[in-house]
Parts: sequence; C-alpha cells; structure tokens
Amino acid sequence: MSQNLPPVDEARLAAEWEADREVLANLAANGDVAKIARPVDVSFRGSEQDFDRVLTIASQFGFVELDREEDEDGDLYLFLECVQPVDEASIRALTRKCLQIEILCGVEYDGWGCEAQGGVH
Repeated sequence: MSQNLPPVDEARLAAEWEADREVLANLAANGDVAKIARPVDVSFRGSEQDFDRVLTIASQFGFVELDREEDEDGDLYLFLECVQPVDEASIRALTRKCLQIEILCGVEYDGWGCEAQGGVH
C-alpha cells in the first residue's frame, strides 16, 4: 500500500539528471557495467524527526537505513541503500523517487553513489 507520490519539479529533475549523468560517465570510465544490480546509496539532509518519515516511505521502495551522520556544520544526513542497476532508466527513476520523498518529508535530497561493477573478465 504505497502513497500517492507528488509530482516533482521538472526543472529540478533536469538539474539532478545533469549531475547523475556525470556520475554515470565516471562509472562507465571505470569499466562499470550499468545493468548489474548493486547496492546504491542515497542521502538526505534534514532532522531526526523528518528522517523517521523518510524511512517509513522509503522502506516501501526497498530502501534500508545505512547510517545517520552529522557534518561539521551540525547538519544531519540520513543514508539509505537499495539494490538496483544504474542504467539511465533506473537512475532516472531513483532520482524521481528521492525527489518525491524530499517533497513529502521536508528533507533535502543530496544525491546517490555506488561502487563500479565490472562483471566477469
């Protein structure tokens, strides 16, 4: 039973996609095989209270909590992980989902990352 997710700002999605393309290009340059599913982590900036809401919603999409950290400025970050491929369509869907979570929970989506997966040589 998942909630109706809000529409995202297409301009924001486009801006995130520019950053995502750089990450994907770097992975590809390191021999990554995008269709291999692997742990992908995402992070959000917000408050502990907001993070509880994020977890409630994100867990419906297969995310699990990795860590919570406070940076030197006192900002709190929540790190989540899911297992998925990192081809273009998968990452576009991931980013849209994270931006929807951002809208629903009042947190700030801070991007994603993963290890390059090279497959069998």
